[in-house]
Parts: sequence; structure tokens; C-alpha cells
Amino acid sequence: MSIEIERKFLLINDDWRAQADSGVVMRQGYLSSVSSNAEQKSSVRVRIAGEQASLNIKGATLSITRQEYEYPIPLCDAHELLDSLADGPLIEKKRYHVQHDAHMWEIDVFEGDNQGLVVAEIELASEDEIFARPAWLGEEVSADARYYNVCLVRHPYKNW
Repeated sequence: MSIEIERKFLLINDDWRAQADSGVVMRQGYLSSVSSNAEQKSSVRVRIAGEQASLNIKGATLSITRQEYEYPIPLCDAHELLDSLADGPLIEKKRYHVQHDAHMWEIDVFEGDNQGLVVAEIELASEDEIFARPAWLGEEVSADARYYNVCLVRHPYKNW
């Protein structure tokens, strides 16, 4: 079983940018096959990151530990899926990577309907793994469903 252990944080300033890579533009959407009143067990995401595309399946539980499976798909298929089958609006963001001590941080700067939102994520080997907190790191929002990309589709940041 593939497991993802990820924590999410807001940022208190832009100091992270001095250490960041050039970033990659991402466009992603979610495929939904259940009605709004049915219990959803997973999310199915299509993502284009630069010139790479993937299909991702995650357990629907909104916690720091979830099942996750990811597979590369042809770029042309990803464009078709996003343009014709994905729930809208699509998630648009630029992802930066910042190395801090022993961990690689992913910083997502959102655009479109989620413009103004910036979230830092860290993947861990265990839920209780200790990590160094960068000075630019703010409040943890791992338990707040509003910050999950799948939720930002239905409730964009611009409407908060």
C-alpha cells in the first residue's frame, strides 16, 4: 500500500523565495463519478506539471496520512481529461521547492480562483517525525479541509 504523510502550513512572509528553485507551473483537476450525497472514498486527480502529466488517486480522508497512488499518463490525454471531464474550476498554481535542513518543502502559489493563497507542504516518513521549522513557516492547516486542493475546486479561496 502506498501511503502519503503530509503536513500543510501557511507562510508568514516571502523569505522562502531566496532559497527556492525556479518553480513549475501546474494545472490540475478532479474527476468525480459520485453524486454529492454519496460517500466518496477517494479523489482522482489529473495533473499537468510542466511537460509531465499524471493520474493520482488518494484516499478521501482529510488527514495527514492517506493512501496515495500516482501514475504517469500521456500529456495529450491529461489535457483532454482536464478540458472535458474534470470538475471546475481547475486548480492553477506554481510549485516551488525549498530545501531546509533534511527536508524538501513544496510551496504552492495559487492562481486563478485561488489567487492569493500560498501553502507550504512537507512529506514525512512518519506522523511523529521531527523536522526543522523554517523561519518563514506560519500556522499549520493540515486539519483544515479548506486547504486541500480537492476542496479548493468547490470552495475557491476567492470566496472565503
